[in-house]
Amino acid sequence: MKRRLLLGGALVAKGLATLAAPALAQVAPRGCRGPVYLTIDTGWSREAEAIAAILRRHAVTATLFIADEPTFRGDTSLSDSWAPFWRARVAEGHSFASHTWRHWYFTGDPGPGRTTFRSRRGQGQEVLDQAAMCAELDRPIAALRRFAPEARVLPLWRAPGGIVTRNAVALAAGCGLRHQGWTRNGFLGDELDSAAHPNAALLRRNLANIGPGEVLVMHWGVRSRREPFAGIMEPLVTGLLARGLCFEALPPQGVA
Repeated sequence: MKRRLLLGGALVAKGLATLAAPALAQVAPRGCRGPVYLTIDTGWSREAEAIAAILRRHAVTATLFIADEPTFRGDTSLSDSWAPFWRARVAEGHSFASHTWRHWYFTGDPGPGRTTFRSRRGQGQEVLDQAAMCAELDRPIAALRRFAPEARVLPLWRAPGGIVTRNAVALAAGCGLRHQGWTRNGFLGDELDSAAHPNAALLRRNLANIGPGEVLVMHWGVRSRREPFAGIMEPLVTGLLARGLCFEALPPQGVA
C-alpha cells in the first residue's frame, strides 16, 4: 500500500489517497470534458504487452515512469531484453520520466542536503547527497536513451511508493526534476489484494470516481495480484472515453 509525505503543508497522508484533484493543466480539446493523465510505473511487467496493446488500440497516450525492477522473465525492466518493448512505446508517442534506478524507498533525512534511500528487499541502504541523487534519477533515463535516443523525457520524477522526504524533493529539484504523484481518485488499485478488491469492484469504483484533471497511476503488472488488473483495462479506458474524458501525457511542468 502506498503512502506519501506531502510537503508544504507538512501533512503525512497514509494509505492510498493523496489530496484534492489538481486544476486542469491544459485547455481540453473540443468535445472533451477534460483530460485525465494516465501514468504507468514499472513493476512485475507480466501484463505489459497486453496493456500496451489496449493503449495502442484506443490511441491512449500515457506517461511512463521507469525504474530497473525485477520482472516475471527473471530479468529487470531496463535490461537489454526489454529494449524492443520500450522502443515500441517511444514509437507510439508515450512520454517518460524517472522512477529512480533501484526502486528503493526514501525513509528519512539524516542531515542537510542528504536523504536516506533504503531497499525493501534487504539489499541495504545509502545516504544520497546531491550528486548521488542526480545519478540515481538519471540512470534509468540513460538506459532508455541507449534503446531509443529520440524518447520524449519530461523533467519529472516519481519516488517509489510515492513516498518522499523534504530533502529528497529538494535534491531532485537540484537535478532539475519536479516530483509527480497522483490524485485521490487516480489510484486505480492494481496493487491491492484481489480477494478483497476484485477487478469488478475496482472497475465500478474507478468509473464512478475519476473525473477531469485526475492523475492516474498503475503498473505494467503487479506480482502479488492474483487477478491481473489488465483484465479490466479495456473497459476502464472505453468507459472513461465514453464519458468524454481524454487521455493526455503529463505536461512538462507536471500537475500539482
